[in-house]
Amino acid sequence: MRTIDWDYEKNNIIMIDQTLLPAEYRIIECSTIESLCEAIISLRVRGAPALGAAGGFGVALSAFKSNASSLDALIKNIENAGKTLIATRPTAVNLSWGVKRVIRAMEDARNIKETRMFALDEAKAIADEDVKKNMQLGEYGASLLEDGDTVLTHCNAGRLACVDWGTALGVIRSARADGKDIKVIACETRPLNQGSRRETRPLNQGSRLTTWELMEDKIPVTLITDSMSGHVMRKGMVDKVIVGADRITQDAVFNKIGTYTHSIIAKEHGIPFYVAAPVSTFDFERLEDDVEIEIRKPQELRFFGNRQIAPLDVDVYNPAFDATPMENVTGIITENGIFYPPFLIDEVKIRV
Repeated sequence: MRTIDWDYEKNNIIMIDQTLLPAEYRIIECSTIESLCEAIISLRVRGAPALGAAGGFGVALSAFKSNASSLDALIKNIENAGKTLIATRPTAVNLSWGVKRVIRAMEDARNIKETRMFALDEAKAIADEDVKKNMQLGEYGASLLEDGDTVLTHCNAGRLACVDWGTALGVIRSARADGKDIKVIACETRPLNQGSRRETRPLNQGSRLTTWELMEDKIPVTLITDSMSGHVMRKGMVDKVIVGADRITQDAVFNKIGTYTHSIIAKEHGIPFYVAAPVSTFDFERLEDDVEIEIRKPQELRFFGNRQIAPLDVDVYNPAFDATPMENVTGIITENGIFYPPFLIDEVKIRV
């Protein structure tokens, strides 16, 4: 199934619980905004495009579950739910984009029934478009890969990070579909050693999710720790680096913590460093300094699962994302083509 979808019989959101992979594949339901927020915070659903769909479906969920008796009261409930959803992951722009897009789609609704219908139709459109856009993005990106290339990737930018197909991994899937022999080196993507209070197993997204996805598709993949990327690039084991993105401003790409380090190493060794992301991830109204970096809980570094691995009172700095300056980026792969910095901002706005 898709990573996230809508149950038309129950009017609930259904999704793959990514915290259980690779040991267990389970579909869970979110029937309230509170349960959806918990799923987002605990990373049961994650990845910029998937969060865009989650934001859209979340607005629809609030419309269907509200017991408001008037249209004005319903709209107020929906707007409050939207603010709550956006606050769960402040760095990823797609979440707020999905919420705001569906709220705008309801503006012409004349009654409660139309509001719910418009919200669900728009949320479903976001999900369907994501799959189509990722396929288009993959086709553009595949042209950058040569037969025999080994690609290093960080975190998870595959179908689990999207509704389906994927961004960075979508490029690899498309290249393989073209008959190219592509291998992958996946960084384990620390430091998420611990999940939520309910789910305490390690949640490193590269080792658990990226490797699982690629092995399911029978794409050769080798797992390394994040700190090994310099070694493998210096040894000539990497031909390209492709990562996803949670937000792209005029001057930087925001992605999972550690991405900036890989970009420096790639630049030092003359290895192309590509970012694969739909244009909904572009936020060219802002600069790097305008973006709030999400800070995760200290316990995620003090514990590995349930086991303590650091002093309980040690100070912890645990940002979930970092910013890679555009001068380290070779190109950005989108469904509208490949953009090469330095960007002419007005030209990019026209094309996206």
